[in-house]
Amino acid sequence: MSDTRVRIGLIGLGNNMLSHIGRLVQMPEVELVGGCDPVTDMHARARDRFPQLASMPTFATHEELLRGVAPDAVIISTPHSYHRDQTVASLEAGAHALVEKPLVNSVREANDVIRARDASGKVVMVSYQRHTQAPYLKIKEIIDGGRIGTVQMIVALQNQMWYAGQMNRVRQGNVPWRMQAHLSGGGQLNDSGSHLVDILLHVTGLEPSHVYAAQQSFDAGLDINSAVTVRFTSGAQASLSIVGNAPGIGGAVWEDVTIYGSEGAIYYRMMGQPGFEPFVELRRIGENDPVDMGPLAQGTTPDQHFVDVILGKSVNLAPAECGLRVMQLSEAAWQSAGTGQVVEVASLGH
Repeated sequence: MSDTRVRIGLIGLGNNMLSHIGRLVQMPEVELVGGCDPVTDMHARARDRFPQLASMPTFATHEELLRGVAPDAVIISTPHSYHRDQTVASLEAGAHALVEKPLVNSVREANDVIRARDASGKVVMVSYQRHTQAPYLKIKEIIDGGRIGTVQMIVALQNQMWYAGQMNRVRQGNVPWRMQAHLSGGGQLNDSGSHLVDILLHVTGLEPSHVYAAQQSFDAGLDINSAVTVRFTSGAQASLSIVGNAPGIGGAVWEDVTIYGSEGAIYYRMMGQPGFEPFVELRRIGENDPVDMGPLAQGTTPDQHFVDVILGKSVNLAPAECGLRVMQLSEAAWQSAGTGQVVEVASLGH
């Protein structure tokens, strides 16, 4: 790898990867050297969409890709249950890895990835785009700066027309992989819900200690709606509602998050309409009007951030440990929902 250019391989050529490609082809420091997908129609579709890929070799498996082009780095966008093996194989082949969320499907798998990363000395980044988006950079800056005092309580709602969209495809005879537990690892909590769990842990720095959850699956065989109560090691607590059976516009997400501290609170609203700018407001106890938060930082994309980290231009804001923390909370929630008992996160391993 040169000091100014990164040779990237693409593992998975489905819909989400097309979004990555659209950004990558605009980056002069990136060379796309190969792609793989077991569905060969996806190879032609990617080339048709992006003429820049006309001469890019494609393969059926990630093993063939890694052997065939020896990329400096890979981007992994495949069904969740494949992430662990594909990430570990890439690291062992000497490639950095940007992995779509969730990083993996269990605490054990997350620890496998972290061990492989440490042994390889390569970068592992989870594609949690909120870590590099301006509103969340500001929220983290405010909390880290103590402007709301000590975090005491989080109240968060996320809803999406997820279940209806998936079931429409089922009724058409095309069962999506997200509705197959052996491929997805879980339902809405492991899909869009993963973003919510992650960003709350990231901006607050809190560590969950105990989790209680109740979930509804309807006829899906995996979680659709989740009500999750969390106690953190600091004594803070959270109430999370993740609703996968909700009205909406396509796959747009509606979120309503408030983080309360000993001296104030920060409010975040995303109204579930494509293109709608999120609303962020800071208030302090004893003051009637919102507090000036200062200018937002310049955000970036996970793809650009990944390349910048590889080239030594930035510090990794979404390392594999973020994926581990999300799985600790998520796995505890699934276990609690199944047993009806409070689950101690430490019992799942670290």
